[in-house]
Amino acid sequence: MAMTRGIARFSPTCKTHGMLVANPDTTVTGSSTLHQESDPVPGDRQVVIDVAGAGVNRADLLQVAGRYPPPPGAPSWPGLEVSGLVSEVGPGSRWQVGDRVVALLEGGGYATRALAADAQVLPAPPGVSLVDAAALPEAACTVWSTLGAARLTAGEWLLVHGGSGGIGTTAIQVAVAMGAHVITTAGGPERAARCAALGAEVAVDHRAEDVTEQVRRVAPDGVDVVLDVLGAGSLAANLAALADGGRLAVIGLQQGSHAELDLGLLLARRLTVLGTTLRSRPPAQKARIVAGVAEHVWPMVADGRVRPVVHDRVPLAQAADAHRRLASGEVFGNLVLVP
Repeated sequence: MAMTRGIARFSPTCKTHGMLVANPDTTVTGSSTLHQESDPVPGDRQVVIDVAGAGVNRADLLQVAGRYPPPPGAPSWPGLEVSGLVSEVGPGSRWQVGDRVVALLEGGGYATRALAADAQVLPAPPGVSLVDAAALPEAACTVWSTLGAARLTAGEWLLVHGGSGGIGTTAIQVAVAMGAHVITTAGGPERAARCAALGAEVAVDHRAEDVTEQVRRVAPDGVDVVLDVLGAGSLAANLAALADGGRLAVIGLQQGSHAELDLGLLLARRLTVLGTTLRSRPPAQKARIVAGVAEHVWPMVADGRVRPVVHDRVPLAQAADAHRRLASGEVFGNLVLVP
């Protein structure tokens, strides 16, 4: 197997009819059709994982809709994170056959087997079922890298938009474990209450309450960091919620990508607006993020301060239905596909 810029390519000499793959069609609202693909073959410092669970992310929905193509060399089917057992190792790998692991992928997790770079593999955390552990890598790496870029420290106030999502549920727990004060938003009183149960000091029902007003009620000077998945539609409100010297970290564009920005406001209040993604980062950067998660977040998981929040476990053959459910907003936390 060849490697290009650290991204795995599938070799034409791979065994045929080796694994099952689900590639949901946007026109399908029920079950997906599984099809066969050649087994991956591990290259230098790579492993093949027999998949126990595959996390479902909004990036997967965008990829299927043609709005987020996989990077060159990655499999064409979705899936950015998996858990399972190492079944094959390439030359120089630090892993062994039989190891229980989770992995951050370039793509291709919706399958019975997946290929992963050594540096993007973590030991499956103790105390978490191997299937549910599939919901951890993408969210943990996104949250840890973003909060680091935003320089969140203990004692500061963090506003998390979409606290009931996969990223949001993880961000609440990680930030609380870091010693930060968390305000979050969610749609409806029940979802807000569940976010509060995860450790948020204030959970705002954005359908019934004014978010900025509620933020200023508990943090009169504003919050230090906003973790935003909404994008353009919430830019003005996010800036209004920030304290002087605050940092807005944009990681999603659910409400658009274009908005007017008053640079004078940034200057006068010393605000920072930063944007970050995970999938498009070079392999070396991903390796550093995964190492940071292993050092800082994995101990939080081991002692129970951070847990994967899994709404449901869905058969791999029903991947399209999992996409429909995630798009509908009915999911609290994560969905995991089970081969």
